[in-house]
Amino acid sequence: MSEGRVLAASHEGAYVIRFEGDVRLTLCTTIDDYFEHMYEDPEFFSVWVDLCDAEGLDSTTLGLLAKLALTVKERFGFQPTIYSCNAGINRLVRSMGFQRLFELREQVCANPDDVTVVPTVPGSEQAVKDKIIEAHRVLMGLNPTNRARFKDLLAALEGG
Repeated sequence: MSEGRVLAASHEGAYVIRFEGDVRLTLCTTIDDYFEHMYEDPEFFSVWVDLCDAEGLDSTTLGLLAKLALTVKERFGFQPTIYSCNAGINRLVRSMGFQRLFELREQVCANPDDVTVVPTVPGSEQAVKDKIIEAHRVLMGLNPTNRARFKDLLAALEGG
């Protein structure tokens, strides 16, 4: 698998966020900071998440995506969209319960011309740990299956 990266484009409040490669917890600060930047845009009105070039998503990344959907619904009143053309990624996001959080489209996303790499934002060890814990709490809150799936990991993270 290729190393993960995050790309994004925006135009007049419409955002496209593209994950490429193997997107892991090493990018959690970058992802979360970009989401916060997006929420601060006074014109923000839509967000599409393009997973067509993602090869893998770890549970921290999935938790941050769930947090995105919940925040967007609560603060802005709409449901974000995920585009994915990878059967494995589609199964993964459905297994997490994302069909309740996102509009899921199993097709290629429109490709904006001005997509750029989101600069990596380093985080302290504690800041990354806090984001990992938060992401897993969000996932666990989605359904009983996720709660059982991540309870031991969360207990280990919170105890360490």
